[in-house]
Amino acid sequence: MKEKTHDFASERRVVTVVQQVFEQRSISRSVGADDVLMEVGLTSLDTVKLVLLVESEFDLMVPLSEITPGNFRTISTISRLVNRLQKNT
Repeated sequence: MKEKTHDFASERRVVTVVQQVFEQRSISRSVGADDVLMEVGLTSLDTVKLVLLVESEFDLMVPLSEITPGNFRTISTISRLVNRLQKNT
């Protein structure tokens, strides 16, 4: 049960990071955990910004091998990546 709480807390922090990128791009649409971010309007450059913001927010380094479209597709996939990387540190 503690795992779910941790996932929820991480996901909320990821939402905050994604919202920062949305604000920079003047995207005012709400997004769900499983909405595809590229379909909402983010670009590949925005994905790079997301990587940097995630690293800063969670004080971790995303290995180059993990910077893939699949890992940054949705808020849920970013949250799973963060949780996996935090467990490996």
